[in-house]
Amino acid sequence: MATVKTLRLVSNALQTATRPLCLQSRTATPYITPTNHDRQPTLPFRRTFLTNPLNPAGSELVASRTLRYPAKAIYSVISDVASYSHFIPYCQSSVVTKSSSPAENGKTYPEEAKLVIGFNEGVSEEFWSRVYCIPDRVVEAVSGNAETSLPPEQIEHHSSRPPAGEDRSRNESVLSHLSTKWTLRPYHYKPPPTSAMSKETTHMNHQETSEVDAQEKCEVHLAILYKFANPMYGIMSQAAAPKVAEKMIEAFERRVQAVVEGPSHALKERKGVGKM
Repeated sequence: MATVKTLRLVSNALQTATRPLCLQSRTATPYITPTNHDRQPTLPFRRTFLTNPLNPAGSELVASRTLRYPAKAIYSVISDVASYSHFIPYCQSSVVTKSSSPAENGKTYPEEAKLVIGFNEGVSEEFWSRVYCIPDRVVEAVSGNAETSLPPEQIEHHSSRPPAGEDRSRNESVLSHLSTKWTLRPYHYKPPPTSAMSKETTHMNHQETSEVDAQEKCEVHLAILYKFANPMYGIMSQAAAPKVAEKMIEAFERRVQAVVEGPSHALKERKGVGKM
């Protein structure tokens, strides 16, 4: 009953507390390297898809943003699993229970984690996840029968995943399959010169260089693959599910902004975005 109550409460909250989303079907270009000939859009693009909840292969949610922050700063927030409960909606607890061996950069990363999702102690769900990190590029968490999609040679600092019966992340919960993958694609963008900002002078973009230094930006891509153990749960959550990826990436964006620019600046900008 707790699982059903959780799904109903999350569904209602996301439908009433989330502003309408503009859905787009747009393909992201990996490792974009804009030149003066390209006009970089100032607004981030986003996309969210929901497949049939009765599909035996499960469902997929996708969202993307282009952020004006260095990839290292963004990655440090995404890989800080222990802090998720401080800024992710409905995440009551986040504990890293095992860390990896040092990677080539000398740092260790989360390898196993336990998250508690819900509204209160009586209505919540516990999830164990196996976590894999490619420093500054990818963070992937898998649960249930999901397996990592990352090449073994890039995650050698992580130990092999134990077999069923010895791995808590393989225990089936409300979800029989869950894979959450963050991918970062950093690039440098140099704005066009002021003399080439209008239609009449756009040709000057080929002849002049902007005096503004190149800016470090990063495309953040989130993909969530999931399958409910009970198909009825998928049907119940169908209305709320498309908002999950967007809510998550918005939460991470605010967190990165707070870390890089300070909490007061992030709070000020959030007030102007729209009521949650």
